[in-house]
Amino acid sequence: MKADRRVTAAVAIAAFVLVSADGAAQDTRADLRFSTGVEYSTGKYGGTDDIEELYVPFTFRVGLERVGLRLTAPYLRVTAPDDTVITDPGTEPLPGSGATVTESGLGDVIGVITLYDLYVSNDANVVVDLTGKIKFATADETKGLGTGENDYTLQFDAFRFFDRLSLQGTAGYRLRGDPPGFELNDVFLASVGGAWLASDRTMVGVYFDYREASIGGIDDVQELSGFASFRLSRAWRMELYAFTGLTNSSTDFGGGILFSTDLSQLRVSDRQDY
Repeated sequence: MKADRRVTAAVAIAAFVLVSADGAAQDTRADLRFSTGVEYSTGKYGGTDDIEELYVPFTFRVGLERVGLRLTAPYLRVTAPDDTVITDPGTEPLPGSGATVTESGLGDVIGVITLYDLYVSNDANVVVDLTGKIKFATADETKGLGTGENDYTLQFDAFRFFDRLSLQGTAGYRLRGDPPGFELNDVFLASVGGAWLASDRTMVGVYFDYREASIGGIDDVQELSGFASFRLSRAWRMELYAFTGLTNSSTDFGGGILFSTDLSQLRVSDRQDY
């Protein structure tokens, strides 16, 4: 989904929080999940008028013993000044000028592959994963729903586990496409956060996201987010989240709801049964 560093970070924390002390016990069965929801965000992003976005992701996840695959196809609706360009949904658009218009359609499809347990320390209860991500330029650039160029991201996620607390740190780098008419810089990105298992069915957490500005002359993106995740049943989960920006180029505020279900009723590991 487009809230990749928001919801995915929260889900990753939740999914890893119950790793046992011996590290990476896993079984060999495939794990298949589907999730969808809706997210709303608004901000001026350094411009003079509000840019409002509605994002509806449809995500399939496949988890194998050491590898996770994820594909997200989103619907995007943007109400903004004419000629606004969405570089990443929910953050850092290029504000346009003129009359306010509404455009909608398929957003950029995102493909992700994660190598679990790249590094495991059983003594320290630390796990490091490696993730590669491609943002495919499927959004209509003539409507301003995307840049018309692919982006590529490589990131490391480190997790430190305690009794009912999980801490997460992320560091990565994004190679931006070069759309005609304007230049986007490649950027460093990072996040830190934590999740607390409040009960057998409820998890809450907070995290801070940072990303270098891909557009020259504006502030770096900084956001603070919080989430609450609820296990409704063995097959169904619900997650609520909200976020706010800390710089002029960040989102003013936003939030969303996510529902996910286990299509296979099989677990790839204990870390996914929270």
